[in-house]
Amino acid sequence: MQLYARIGLATCLTLSSAAVASAADIAPLLAPTAQPQETESGWQFTVAPYFWMAGLRGDTAQFGLPEVHIDSSFSDIWDNLDFAFMAMGEARNGPYSIFGDVMYTKLSADGSTPNGILANSVDVDSTSFAALLGVGYAIYEDQSSNLDIVGGLRVWSVDTTLSFSGGPLDGVSRDDGATWVDAVAGLRGTYNFTPEFYLTGWGLVGGGGADLDWDAALGLGYKFTDTISAVAGYRALGVNYSNDGFEYDTVQHGPILGVAIRF
Repeated sequence: MQLYARIGLATCLTLSSAAVASAADIAPLLAPTAQPQETESGWQFTVAPYFWMAGLRGDTAQFGLPEVHIDSSFSDIWDNLDFAFMAMGEARNGPYSIFGDVMYTKLSADGSTPNGILANSVDVDSTSFAALLGVGYAIYEDQSSNLDIVGGLRVWSVDTTLSFSGGPLDGVSRDDGATWVDAVAGLRGTYNFTPEFYLTGWGLVGGGGADLDWDAALGLGYKFTDTISAVAGYRALGVNYSNDGFEYDTVQHGPILGVAIRF
């Protein structure tokens, strides 16, 4: 199992329903192999905080100010990250699933204006929240793999503060933000190489408030017990939003690490 679903960063723990010998479950990306607890109704539940060491690259702008380019790699995460919280979860009953992914990050990064003419440098403070709620249905299952078709809504809330230094805009600082909703759809799946090792991933794409919203990930996991598994992989999340002078066209990408725990 896996779930897809930002400026990426924080402890990539990921819980999810695991693959059983005869039918691999699909849960959030970072924890698809932990066998979750099953109730009398047949529902299986997993939840997972995770750590995504994502860098941020792209452009942002505010009404009346020049576009600012941001290029912060995931190797800069420890210097730029101020706070982050991320978690995934899923409830599953047979081929049907309901899942969620929540990401909140606050970071500081360096930016630049085109050709550095209007400012020598730009300090960018960005706070972003993204929450995805979706449903899925298994369209393929066998003893070693399964594939879900999924769809849902992702809510974004982004706030940026741009502070310019040097040049004609020296000393100018402005805060702006936006909140919007995108519809996304795609696939997610799991393939078990052995009872312990598995490959998991997802791909989602859509839009709505944003012109484009996409999310892709691939990870390799290891199941320690029926209740604990770990996964390491790579995730990329992109969004292109523009409205009323506020622009947020970015891609977050980097390693994602997780531990899946059944409760």
